[in-house]
Amino acid sequence: MRLIAIGKNKDRSLQQLQKEYIKRLSSFDTMEIIEVKDEPNMHTDREKEVDLIKEKEGERVLEKIKPSDWVILLDLHGKMLDSVEFAHKLQRWQDQGAHLVFVIAGSLGPSKDLVDRANFRWKLSDLTFTHLMTRILVLEQVYRAFMINHHRQYHK
Repeated sequence: MRLIAIGKNKDRSLQQLQKEYIKRLSSFDTMEIIEVKDEPNMHTDREKEVDLIKEKEGERVLEKIKPSDWVILLDLHGKMLDSVEFAHKLQRWQDQGAHLVFVIAGSLGPSKDLVDRANFRWKLSDLTFTHLMTRILVLEQVYRAFMINHHRQYHK
């Protein structure tokens, strides 16, 4: 499994939490974190500038995705699932032999090409989270899904 994210995680406390979840996940599967360079976005009031930034970031992400990968895009316009529903989807994807790649786009959202490439668009919540917190939430939910699928106790 991989998680591809735009931007670098420079927050030490979140780096530690990320490492903790990757360690927990290692009982079930490997999780590789790939950080992709983000674009400066000083002129986000200009629609063309926003589209160009999303395009460039999307291209960088797409370069890291193989044709056979099953791409789960974190997307505000995606489908919300509860933890049990997500666990069942994760199990189905794995049963199909898919190599799962979670993608967190940049702060301006995903490019059209990235949306088109996604096999599933996942909305975590109606709330807004920072991109760094989203990484942790994805890792936690993947770990929780494995715990559910393996019938192991995990606090609610």
